[in-house]
Formats: sequence, structure tokens, C-alpha cells
Amino acid sequence: MKKSVLIVAILSVFAFSSCKDNAADKVNEENVATAEARDAESGKFPAITFEESLFDFGTIDQGTAVEHVFKFKNTGEAPLMIVNAKSSCGCTIPEYTKEPIAPGDSGELLVKFNGSGQNQVSKTVTLTTNTKAGTETLTIKAFVTPKAGGAVAPIKTPTSK
Repeated sequence: MKKSVLIVAILSVFAFSSCKDNAADKVNEENVATAEARDAESGKFPAITFEESLFDFGTIDQGTAVEHVFKFKNTGEAPLMIVNAKSSCGCTIPEYTKEPIAPGDSGELLVKFNGSGQNQVSKTVTLTTNTKAGTETLTIKAFVTPKAGGAVAPIKTPTSK
């Protein structure tokens, strides 16, 4: 109990004595200017502009591996970083640069698709970036023709022969 009273008394003395100083008198004008410059810089973001955000491979045979390069440019005011690229399924693999891309510079993102699925397929690649939006999405699509012998048999109804 005595320790609790002593701790409360010490904290009270400290709290009241620390409020005597005027905080405004302690502000260093040089630090304020540095903080203002830093805050102005923090409003600058990279921006990623793709030549295309959708690519159609057209008709491909099932199991045929295809790939496409998405070209982009950093049209923002800060270096662009692609932190991650994730596809909507394991059949699509994105490859991207881990290096920062300076404002005005260009880059490429390779997307590989293994030709799985049947008929019309569409896959997305989501990029995690340091842009203001934070994510960007690309899409690939293809019409995948089934391999011979792997075609689905037509459904027979009682009236069909």
C-alpha cells in the first residue's frame, strides 16, 4: 500500500512539473522546415500505366503453354515497386522485376499460362504495388480446345437416337 501511494505521489509531481514548460518554445524551426519538406514528398506516388490490361491468346489447344509480356510505364512521381504478383490459379505464373522503376521508366511483366481448362477461360493477375491504389489487375483469356479423345460426350435424351 505504501509503495502504491509513493508511486502515485511521484507521478503526480512529475506530471505537474513537466507541464510548466511551454512546448512551443522548444520547437526548432529547422526541424519544422524539414518536416514540411518530408510531408510534401510523402504525397508523391508512383503510377503504373499498362499498354494493355487484357490479353486474348485466341484459340489454343489444351495443354499448350503460352506466354505474354505486359509492358508498362511508371507515370508517377516516385519510384514504382511491385511487391507481389499473384494469379487467380496455379495454371498462370507471373514473373516481374523486384527492382524499383524510376518515374518515366518502363518495365515488363511476363505472364505464363499452361493451357489448362476447356472452352473460354479467363485468368487474372493481381499486382501489389506502392501506387496510391495499392493493387492493379491484369487479365488473360483464351479459348481452349480440348485434346482429341478428351471431348465430352453429348448428353443423350430419351428422344434422341
